[in-house]
Amino acid sequence: MSTTVTIRFEPEGRKVKVKSGLNIFEIAKKVGVKIRSECGGEGSCGKCRVVVEDQSGLTEVSENELQLIKPKDLGRGYRLACRAMVNDDIVVFVPPESRVGVRKIQVEGMERPVELDPVVKKVHLMLSKPSVDDMEPDFDRLAASLQKRGLNQPEIDHELLRALPDVLRDAEWNITATVWNNKRIISVEKGNTSNVIYGFSVDIGTSKIVGYLVDLTSGDVISIRSLENPQMVFGEDIISRVYYAMSDKEASKRLQEMTIGTINKLITEACQETNINPNKIYEVTVVGNTVMHHLFLGIQLKYLALAPYVPTIKRPIDIKAGSLKIETNPHANVHVLPVIAGFVGADAIADILATGIHETDEMCLLMDIGTNGEVLVGNREDIVACSCAAGPAFEDMHIKHGMKAATGAIEKLKINPDTWEVKYETIDGAKPVGICGSGIIDAVAEMFRCAIIDQDGRFSKNIRTPRLRHVNGKPEFIIAWKHETESDTDITISQKDIQEIQLAKAAMHTGAAILMEKKEVTEKDLDRVYIAGAFGRCLNAESARFIGLIPDVPSQKIAFVGNTAISGAKMALTSKEIRETAQKLSTNVRYVELAAAPSFHNEFLSSMFFPHRDMRKYPTVTKIISSARSQKSRNANQK
Repeated sequence: MSTTVTIRFEPEGRKVKVKSGLNIFEIAKKVGVKIRSECGGEGSCGKCRVVVEDQSGLTEVSENELQLIKPKDLGRGYRLACRAMVNDDIVVFVPPESRVGVRKIQVEGMERPVELDPVVKKVHLMLSKPSVDDMEPDFDRLAASLQKRGLNQPEIDHELLRALPDVLRDAEWNITATVWNNKRIISVEKGNTSNVIYGFSVDIGTSKIVGYLVDLTSGDVISIRSLENPQMVFGEDIISRVYYAMSDKEASKRLQEMTIGTINKLITEACQETNINPNKIYEVTVVGNTVMHHLFLGIQLKYLALAPYVPTIKRPIDIKAGSLKIETNPHANVHVLPVIAGFVGADAIADILATGIHETDEMCLLMDIGTNGEVLVGNREDIVACSCAAGPAFEDMHIKHGMKAATGAIEKLKINPDTWEVKYETIDGAKPVGICGSGIIDAVAEMFRCAIIDQDGRFSKNIRTPRLRHVNGKPEFIIAWKHETESDTDITISQKDIQEIQLAKAAMHTGAAILMEKKEVTEKDLDRVYIAGAFGRCLNAESARFIGLIPDVPSQKIAFVGNTAISGAKMALTSKEIRETAQKLSTNVRYVELAAAPSFHNEFLSSMFFPHRDMRKYPTVTKIISSARSQKSRNANQK
C-alpha cells in the first residue's frame, strides 16, 4: 500500500505531499518546480542534477547516476532527479545549473556616500639594491622604505617573508607593497600595481548570500553576484540550523564549508565576469545575523541556543583569508563586522550604517523583516534593538502554496470587494506556481479589507462566492483557479495560512511596540519607517499597514531600502571610519529581550488581531474599512 511523503524543494520553498514511489523529477513537474532535462526524464542527459543531503528517503544510486555523476559529487549528495525514487520525507535542493526560472534575490539597497579610505592600501617603492657598502637585510630595507611613507614598524607574514628575497630581485627592486591597516604587509608584487586593488563584501543571509566585487581605487562596485544559501537543506529557519550544528562534531564544520564554498563561487563568478585575478582581492568584509556569523567563523553555537543566548564574541574580527580557505589573495584580510546580541547580528549593524539612523535627529523605526526579524528604534541620541522570532511565514514556509520570490510566484494582488474576483501579478509574468511573501501579505490585507475575514482572522460566514470553499470542513479562499496555474492546482489561502501570518506579523509588531515603549514614543512621533531586506522588494506599504505589520504612519514616511546589509558591508570595505563606527554601534546600541518585557504577553495577543485589538492605533485603516463597508452597503441597495 502506498504511503504519503513530504518533499520540500529549495530554493523555491515549495512543500508538497505526494504518494511514495515517484521520482523527484515527476514530483517536481506535478507541483510546477521546473528542473532542466534534455532527455525528458530518461536518465541519459544528466542535466536534472539535484542535491539531497539526507538520502535515507531515496532509492539507491542507479547505474545511470554512477555514469553521469562524478564520485566526488555523489559524496556531496548529488542525484539525478529522474532516477531518484522517493519513499520517505526529503528536502531537495535544485542547484542553479539545474533550474529553469531563477529566484529574484534582492542584491542592492540604500547606501549613504562615504569618503573613500579603505583599510588596505598599496605603496609603490623603488628600493636601493644591496651592495658591499649597503648590506641591510631585505625585509629591513623594505620596512625602512615603508616607514618613510608613514608606516610604523610594519609586519610581514612568514610565508611572504620566505619568498621575499626572490620577489625583490626578480622585480629588480621595483615593487608595490600592499599594506593592511598601516602595519601588516600582505603582498609584495613586481612593478607598479598601485592602481590594481580590489575588495569583496559579503552578506550571509539566512536564505541567500550576496557578494560585491569593489574597485578600492574608486569605491565602485564592478560586479554583483548572489546565490541561495545552501544551508537551507538543513532548515529554513536559523534555529533548525543551530540544532543541526549541535547534532555532531562534523555538522558545524559542514555548514561552515557550505557557506565558504558559496562565497568562493561568488568570488570566482565575479572575477570571471570582470577578468580580474582573485589574487588581487586584498580584503573581504562580511556581515550576517549572529548565527550565520558564528557558523562562518566555525564558532561553537551551543550557548547561543540556550538562555540567556550569549554570543561567543561581539567585537569585530580580522582573520587571514587563507585561514578560512577564502579564495582571494591568501594573505588578504577578512573583516567580520561586530554583532549586537545573540540574535541581532552584524547585518543589523550594516542596516544602521546604510540608513544612517545613528546620525539623524529624526525618530526612526527600522524593520528588517525575515525569518529572524530585527527591529531598531532611535536616532543619534540612542538606539534600541530587538530580535523577533517571526518564523518563516514571510519567506513562504508553513504556507500551503507558499514559495520564494521566483518565476511564477504571485507577488501582487487585488480583490474586488463587490464580486470577490482576484487580479494578480506574477514574477516574470509567468503562469502562477505559488504565492510569495509580498503576495501573501496582499492577499490577507485584501481579504480583511473586503470582509472575507474578520479582525481576528477568521473567515466570515456571510460570504457567498465559489472562491470560498471548505475542504475537510476547513475554509480556504481561491486566489488562482487551477486552469490558470502551471501545476493545474488551485492556489489558495487557508485558515492555517492566515494564522501563520498573524503569528509572524504579531512578532514584528510586538517588537516595534515594545521598543517604542522603551523609547517613550508613539506612532505619531516616528519621522521615518525603514523596511529593509529582500521581503520589502515588492511589499505594498498599504497592505503591510492594513494588517498591522508596520505602524499606521503616512506613506511618505515609509521607505523600502532593500538589502542594506550588503550596502553596509560595502561601506565598511571602503571606509576605515565606517568600520570604527560599526564597533561603537555594537557597544552603544541597547539590546532589549522581548520576552522579559512586562507588556510582552499582552502586546503579542493584541497584535494577533488585524491590524490590532485596539483599532485606535490604526485610524487610517479604520477609516478605510468604514468607507469600504458603507460603499458596499450603498452598492447592495442600488442593486
